[in-house]
Amino acid sequence: MTEKVEKSQPRSVKPANKRGVARLAAVQALYQMDVGEVPMTNVISEFTAFRLGKELDGEQYREADEQWFKSIVSGVVSDQKLIDPFIHKALVEDWPLKRIDSLLRAILRCGSFELLRRKDVPPKVIITEYIDVAKAFFEGDEPGLVNGVLDRLAHDLREADLGNAKADGGA
Repeated sequence: MTEKVEKSQPRSVKPANKRGVARLAAVQALYQMDVGEVPMTNVISEFTAFRLGKELDGEQYREADEQWFKSIVSGVVSDQKLIDPFIHKALVEDWPLKRIDSLLRAILRCGSFELLRRKDVPPKVIITEYIDVAKAFFEGDEPGLVNGVLDRLAHDLREADLGNAKADGGA
């Protein structure tokens, strides 16, 4: 994989709606839980009290859909044993999930959770949103990997919702 941007803060990207901000925050929260071994309840409390829509270290965080954020984080945690095999199957054979960077793994888990559980959101929207999240952190091939993995999962999990068009992240 290519060199990453500072992981704790995303690069400047196009403004997102409240759900988009919630998705970005969920990825950051899962990353923090993974690398810092912080319990989910602590991370959710920290994000809702000090980050979502708040100012932190001179930076103004955008407002997020707090319920969306919480549902993604708690959903990924509760469904991780179901989600991870789907991601593993969608990855190239010589790249098991455990070899994937922690931040990229968080992005894939969040996108996979939404594809699996959020039937009210079109797969193309989910794929596009998580490609944008990946672009906020990575400048190389990682957004393409997110597109490929989530597209394969969308075809496996929600083929009927895709119609005849391929999900290419451009919805």
